[in-house]
Amino acid sequence: MPKAIWNDEIIAESDDIVVVEGNTYFPRTSVREDVLRPSDTHTVCPWKGKASYYTLESGGHVTQDAVWYYPDPKPDAKAVRDRVAFKKNVKVEV
Repeated sequence: MPKAIWNDEIIAESDDIVVVEGNTYFPRTSVREDVLRPSDTHTVCPWKGKASYYTLESGGHVTQDAVWYYPDPKPDAKAVRDRVAFKKNVKVEV
């Protein structure tokens, strides 16, 4: 089963993944709530829309803006709705 690992902890696990532009998107519901902290950071992708971020925090470790998602993706990006992806410091095993 695909999983996302950060600081030797499994933070997400699901058989229901989507790969877009080389990034693995996990269902938002598969991510551990206890490691997510809302971030004020936003970026814009021309075809997916406005991205929002979470910071990862656990056991004294913090990685700012390590998780991104599209709360309201554009129609062509509907595959990423209700999903999150991780920056490279989160190891994704597929």
